[in-house]
Parts: sequence; structure tokens; C-alpha cells
Amino acid sequence: METLNNIVLTIQHYLADYILIIALLLGGLWFSFRLGFIQVRGFGEGMRRTFGGLFHKKGEAGADGMSSFQALATAIAAQVGTGNIAGAATALAVGGPGAIFWMWIAAFLGMATIFAEAIMAQKYKQVGKDGEITGGPVYYIRAAFKGTFGKVLAGIFAVLIILALGFMGNAVQSNSIAAAFHTAFGIPQAAMGVVIAILALFVFVGGMKRIAKVTETIVPIMAALYIVGALIVIIYNYKNIPYAFHAIVVGAFNPAAISGGAVGATIKLALTKGVARGLFSNEAGMGSTPHAHAVAKVDHPVEQGFVAMVGVFIDTFIVLNLTALVIITTKSIPTGKTGAELSQYAFSTLYGKGGDIFIAICMFFFAFSTIIGWYFFGQANVKYLFGPKAVKVYSFLVAGCVVLGSLAQVDLVWNMADCFNSMMVLPNILALFALSGMIKKVHDDYYHNFLRNKKK
Repeated sequence: METLNNIVLTIQHYLADYILIIALLLGGLWFSFRLGFIQVRGFGEGMRRTFGGLFHKKGEAGADGMSSFQALATAIAAQVGTGNIAGAATALAVGGPGAIFWMWIAAFLGMATIFAEAIMAQKYKQVGKDGEITGGPVYYIRAAFKGTFGKVLAGIFAVLIILALGFMGNAVQSNSIAAAFHTAFGIPQAAMGVVIAILALFVFVGGMKRIAKVTETIVPIMAALYIVGALIVIIYNYKNIPYAFHAIVVGAFNPAAISGGAVGATIKLALTKGVARGLFSNEAGMGSTPHAHAVAKVDHPVEQGFVAMVGVFIDTFIVLNLTALVIITTKSIPTGKTGAELSQYAFSTLYGKGGDIFIAICMFFFAFSTIIGWYFFGQANVKYLFGPKAVKVYSFLVAGCVVLGSLAQVDLVWNMADCFNSMMVLPNILALFALSGMIKKVHDDYYHNFLRNKKK
């Protein structure tokens, strides 16, 4: 087991720190230039559609898909997870404040990549055997690569995402909730795991309609709760806000110059940890969120592309950024803590024991919503591989993983989840590069034809 764990760690090290960073950054740069920096030009439209959907929800989710806002809420439910609390803290502890600057760069470029993912998911979505709209990378991978190669690549992606997110990933999320509640309230982790599994199963069996209803309700609440709680800490430490931004910018290029920075932080560490955390937090290029964007009911694929970009913005530039600013303004990095423990310490500087409780509550919302989102992504691929009848079995297996995950952290399972998560990026990003001509064509059709016809 130890030997296997070391092999998995070695593979993950080269994937995450080298291959994927290069592939995802190149993808972000390519689509940014190819689409005329759509993340800037289309940002206003994305915000209008997102917040218009929040206050003026249209349509119920059903066999014909979700509303655009419900699809975004499901995507954000998956994007905003424990990584926004623990992941940002780990990047800061290892790479120093400069890691946040590179998170910004990764997120900015990732907005163009996720735009491409969303419009391809929309273009190649299908009606499944159960009569429901479905979509995701397996369908545009098949469109990008015809014949046996495309089938094999799509099959590999489907297996990886089911294992990485549906089973192992959801065990990780459950463990994070159970551990946080045990720390804050003394609740046994096993009991918490059973509660989470029952709640999750209730949502799963309700199908797309219930998943959409839960995510569109939970996501605004959890975002508002965390934003307000974090802003109170940051405003309380307002005198350190200029220091925080100075530390982020200077630390990106000269970590040694930042007093109280992470011990041994270098430019390489700041860059790799910041970019990796930024990319894996917002999931741009990973092939996960296209499953949600595929089922949005929109008049043109580009409309959902705009909304998808806002998901990356909310995840990184708002939620993850607030975690970072809380930690830096409270000057908590030199404590030597890392992960969720560092975030808890930073919040506790103002809230005391309430900091643990606040993080536990946020962890529940973040991780539980991620369980729902990742279940939905895995479900689309279970249908693709085994048909609709396999979904019920899949839902109970996921619930079982949630219970088992709450009991104890098994390093091998956790590391395999990360490794499979990284592996599924490769077929997805390859397909996007292969379809870059089609992505540009759909983009141009929106501006040159759709908008003109709409005005008429």
C-alpha cells in the first residue's frame, strides 16, 4: 500500500506541477487570443445574465434541462468546495502570499477555457435514452476524434471522472465536513457521515429537478454567508489591507522580500502552487463543469459561455480571494499551520471559538454542495457508459462512499482522487484544442448572425 501510494504521489507530482500547468495555461492563453479576450468583452454580459437569473429565475428544471442560472449554480456548487478554505491556505503556507497573484492569472486565463468548454458542451449535448438532456466532454471528445480513438478517449474520461469525483472525491468532501464538525461541536465523524449520506441520497433520488432546486437555493446562501463572515475579519484588520496586496504582488516575484512569508517560499513555489490551486479550484479545463452547462436552456451556446465565466470569477476572485485576504491580513501564515487549520486559526483571531464553528458551517455548505455537483457530473458519465438504469446503483454507491469517507482519511484514496482528477484533464484539453476551429465558429456565429437576427 505504501509503495502504491508513493507511485501515485510521484505521478501526481509530475502531472500537477508540470504537465497540467503547462497544458492549462497554454489552453487559457490560446483561447484568450483566439476569442479576442472574451473574458473581458463578455464579462458584463455574463454578470447581467447571472444576476438577472438570480433575481428573475425563469423555468423549472426537468427533462429538457435547467435554467441558465440553475446550471451555473450547479457548476459553482462543484467549484466552490473545501479547496476554497483549505486549498488557498495550503498555497499560502507553501508558496507565500505571491501564490495568490498567480491564482489571479490562472483564473483570468481559465475564464476563456471554461467559455470554450461550455459552448462545446452546449453544441454537442444530446437527449439520453431516458429522454433527459445530457452532455459533457464525452460527447465533444467523440466529435473531436472520430472512430475508435475518440470512443476510447471518451471512455477513459468517463471512468476517471466517475472515480475521481463521484466516488473518491465525494469521500474527501464528506471527510472535510465530518472533521470540521467534530472539531467545532464534538460530533462523532461516523454519525456526521450518515447524516450527510442521507441528505445527499434524498437529493440524488429527486433527479435533475431536485438537484437544480437545491443548488440554486444553497449556492447564494453559502456565498453570502462566507463573504460577510470574511469581510468582517478583513475590515476589522483594515490597516493590513495595503500590506496584503503589497505582499501578494511583491511576493509573486520576490518572496524573500515579504516579511512573515512562508519559510523557504520561492518564485517557483509561488507560481506552481498558486497556478495549480487556482486551476483546480475553479475547475476550468478539467472537464467537470461542462456537464452542468450542457443542460442549460439557452437560445445560443455562447450565452451559457458568458455565464460559465462568471462561475470562475466567483470561485477565485471572490470566495478564494477572501480566504487569502483573511489569512494575510490577520498575519497567520507564520504560525506554521496549513490547510483548513490555517483558515480556522485566521478566523479565530476575531471570532475565537466561533471561528471553528464558522468554518464548520461554511465547510458543510461548501462540501455538501460539491457532493451534489460532483454526483451530477458522475451521473452523466454513468449514463453514457452503462445507461440510465445504472444511475440508481450509482447513487447508492456514492452515498456509501460519503459514509466511508467520513470515518477516516485514507491517504491512498485521497491521493488517487487527486491523481485521477488530474488525469481527466488531458483528454478534455486535447479535445478542446482539436475543436478550437469549431469554438471560434460558434463564437463568431453568435456575434455575426445570432445577435443581428435577434435585433431584427
